[in-house]
Amino acid sequence: MLPALILSSDSHVFEPPDLWATRIDAPFRARGPRMQRIDGADEIVVETDQVLSGIGLISNAGARFEAPETISGRARFEDVHRGGYDPQQHLADMRLDGVAGEVLYPSQGLFYFRVADPALMSAIFRAYNDWLAEFCSADRSRLKGIAMINVDDVQDGIGELERAARLGLAGAMITEYPLEHRRYDQPEYEPFWATAAALGMPLSLHTATRRQGKIRGTGAKTLRDASSRATKAFYPALSLCDMIFSGVFERHPGLTLAIVEFELAWAPHVLSSMDYTYRERHEEAIYRFKDDLRPSDFFRRNVVLSFQEDAVGIRLRDTIGVDNMMWGSDYPHSESTFPRSRKILADILAGVPENEQAKIVGGTTARVYRFDVARLTAR
Repeated sequence: MLPALILSSDSHVFEPPDLWATRIDAPFRARGPRMQRIDGADEIVVETDQVLSGIGLISNAGARFEAPETISGRARFEDVHRGGYDPQQHLADMRLDGVAGEVLYPSQGLFYFRVADPALMSAIFRAYNDWLAEFCSADRSRLKGIAMINVDDVQDGIGELERAARLGLAGAMITEYPLEHRRYDQPEYEPFWATAAALGMPLSLHTATRRQGKIRGTGAKTLRDASSRATKAFYPALSLCDMIFSGVFERHPGLTLAIVEFELAWAPHVLSSMDYTYRERHEEAIYRFKDDLRPSDFFRRNVVLSFQEDAVGIRLRDTIGVDNMMWGSDYPHSESTFPRSRKILADILAGVPENEQAKIVGGTTARVYRFDVARLTAR
């Protein structure tokens, strides 16, 4: 039997089509995001004519159970789950799915990390963060919003991170993989890490947020799209290693990093490889930790992984660490477990001890994002 408290560490809102037209700073309004119907389907467009993506993959929860062959990038806004943009319907959908609280990420917003102009990207993020804070105000005990932050300009990113905290948002997402010459081992990020730790704002690397490269769901399809999806944990793994090997978590022990929607099973090999490299390749792992700590020690203290239904990863939980694992439904995206989350969880957690189940399905998420467990369970 599943634990009473189930929290989703990775759910989504779906931004209304007029969000940026009505909220973005006036100088960027003509260039800001908009939804445009092209050949019968709605596309996300930015700048004059840059098509970023269709909306099908980020809007059609439930299709995977009824007709998975219909899943594609093509969809229309009127087919989007209303709960994506209506907070009261969102809360109703949570009750239907048996989920007491959710950590909320953007849908369209994932693609805006590819916007070339940093000033435009920051303006997009500010408008979104304002709207998200209002969305979560419907029930802040159950809805925990994650701000979008651009760290191309670190000082600008710090300012928006501080503003997000004042808005009541529960954490912040940064690109899963920055521009190559500005990877997360660079000292310029030090004040950003320090600010996040001081504010108690967990940072997230969420799938589909690379700073550059092909945008998933756009352009001509090839077999390489499938290859990229099947190996998508490669980029956050690089960012994780850059942060650990450069000593970010040693210098900022209160910083928490969530790696979101990349599942679990990739982690044990990376942990083993990090420790081996640190132990055997001193000419490469040039930063040396104090107190004989290993890279995997910082992973277990500072990093959490959000997954949906990785049965293999569950079997590897002793290697990963039960305290480092958080379940998420991915509502309302095509990959979502909604509205069958409880059944799917019961299946993949069969045989897992109750105390470990409690951490995986809610306890760790409550700890990281400060859900009031007593309040949620009293309702």
